Amino acid sequence: MGTAGIPETTVPQREKGEQGTAVRLRAPANALDRRVVAWWTTRSLTVTTALAGVLAALGWLIGPARTWLAVLAAAVAALGLLVALAVPRWRYRVHRWEVTDEAVHVRSGAFWQEWRIAPMSRIQTVDTRQGPLERRFRLATVVVTTASSKGAVTVEGLDHEVADELARRLTRITRATPGDAT
Repeated sequence: MGTAGIPETTVPQREKGEQGTAVRLRAPANALDRRVVAWWTTRSLTVTTALAGVLAALGWLIGPARTWLAVLAAAVAALGLLVALAVPRWRYRVHRWEVTDEAVHVRSGAFWQEWRIAPMSRIQTVDTRQGPLERRFRLATVVVTTASSKGAVTVEGLDHEVADELARRLTRITRATPGDAT
């Protein structure tokens, strides 16, 4: 275990194949902080409440549309509640991250999963981000900007102290890694 609970990890394992050495893709080793489930749930319930509330208010104000807006508001509330209870737990099981001396590995997504690997030589900036709701849950997001048209690699849902240490560690590793990050 490294500093601030960040595990020291190794490069993906290599297997000898008929054509020579190949890299075997494996899930990144680290799970997000467990509090991310509560953060995602709260965020989802906030959006659901706002949307259902707007529909209900419109139904109250617009007499001829009252019935169908009330039904729509109830449907949005029910579906939003179902999503808020199920999706954050599912996402927690899928989301993983890992940092090696060579790359940042991130797997994310609920329905459509995305695996991102950012080589250290391609990293341009490392930032931490913490919105008001994240701050409430003592979580933070690490944003790794790369020279990629796909955009930044993000690791959200980390304990804020782990995120700070991860940003410092990535900065140290990228400073020592040869390459021009372009």
